[in-house]
Parts: sequence; C-alpha cells; structure tokens
Amino acid sequence: MSVRVGVVGAGGRMGSEVCRAVAGDAGTELVAAVDPQSAGRTVGEVAGVAADVGGGVVVAGSLDALADAGAEVVVDFTVPDAIRANLPVYAEAGMHAVVGTTGLGGDDLADARRRFTRSNALIVPNFAIGAVLMIRFAELAAPWFDTAEIIELHHDRKVDAPSGTATHTAERMAAASGSWAADPTEKTVLPGARGGEGPAGIRVHSVRMRGMVAHQEVILGAEGQTLSIRHDSYDRTSFMPGVLLAVHRVGTTPGVTVGLDTLLGF
Repeated sequence: MSVRVGVVGAGGRMGSEVCRAVAGDAGTELVAAVDPQSAGRTVGEVAGVAADVGGGVVVAGSLDALADAGAEVVVDFTVPDAIRANLPVYAEAGMHAVVGTTGLGGDDLADARRRFTRSNALIVPNFAIGAVLMIRFAELAAPWFDTAEIIELHHDRKVDAPSGTATHTAERMAAASGSWAADPTEKTVLPGARGGEGPAGIRVHSVRMRGMVAHQEVILGAEGQTLSIRHDSYDRTSFMPGVLLAVHRVGTTPGVTVGLDTLLGF
C-alpha cells in the first residue's frame, strides 16, 4: 500500500524535486502540495515537467489541503519561521513529518518532542546519504586527531550560515572527543578570518557562491599528518534517496529523530 504524501514548500527548488521523486516512486503517492507563492499551478508546471506528473495535483496555498487530501506523511522544505508554525499543525493532525528545513535550535526540538505524541517526526540536516556517512567518518576520526576545522560551501540562495550539516558535524565530533588543541591565532587581520567557533572550539567556515549546490570538507590534523573527508552534492537529485527513505520509515521511527543515522543503522 502506497504512503500518501503531502509536500510543503512545493514551489521551491527542493520542494519541486521532492514532488517529482514522490510521484515517481512506486511506494508513495503524492496527494497534496502546498506553497502560497505557487498556488493554482500543477505540480508538474512548478517542477518544469509534464503537467500531469503527480496525477495533476494542484498546488494549494494553505496547509488545510494536507488533511483534506488524507496525507499520512508531510515533507516540509520551507524556512525556520514557517516550520515553527507548521510543526504544531502536523502534530495536532496526527501526520508524520519529514523536515528538511535547517536552522532549528534546541528549543525547537524540545517543543517538537512535546507535541509529537500521536505521530513522528524526522528532522534531517542533510538527506544526502554520502553526507551522513561523511559525518559518521568525521566522528570516528575525531578521537585520533588534535585539531579540526570544517569548511561548508553552498549556493548563494542559502540564507543561514553555517549550514545545519556543518553544525551537526561539529557537535558530533565534539561529543566524540573532548581534547582539542587551542587556536594558536594571536592576531586576526580581517575579522571573521578564522570562521565561527563551534562546539569544542572547532572552527566552521561558510562559503556562499553561485554555481554550487551543497559541499562540505572536514579537515583533521595531528603531528605529521592530516585527514580530509569531503562530500559533494552536485544536483538536488542526490538528496532524493534519503528523502524517500525517510518517508517510508518515519511511521515506524517513534517520536522526534534528528538525522538519518538511525535509518542507516548507526
């Protein structure tokens, strides 16, 4: 039996790609799409493909369309302010949520955990399975190195910095090792040249540039050696296997879960 899916933020680049992926997957059915900026157009028109893709679903301007269509799972790729307003709606309606919005903090997660008692939520900083593995590799390497820095590079439409993936990586590395060398910098010639100071003092550098999609490199150093772990997403299709995995598994993953790690077995 197919999972009935609604997509919020369907008019954006990621949202329209999710619509195409859900419509093309044999185990899911696209039943609703929501985006006030694209309301009245079909999913196919928004995604730039045949108008009847997704069964000719018309993009709605209100979240009411989700319940009206009987959506079981909602995939939300919006912005932090929108998701803070949307999550209580999904929880109250008993719909499972798969969230690709970054920029949520600890208070947001605590609020979500209080609300999602009848349904579940997966909040995922990065749906690229290769990126999830990169974070895991960095976590495993952390105890064996003295210094580490993270460089994340994204397209010029990304509004938050650093990325949720970079922050999550730094948190995992800091939890894996409490022993990091102090920053030796004594004089900063240009403010911000050393990036932002993340957990355990791990420095995070953000690049925003046209032509990029999503990229991250973790560099670890110890006496006489360095280790670089890098992942590159060149196209938004790279996130879709992870999105579909989350859609299929959120119903059996209790409560609120951050990241795809549990679904990948680690």
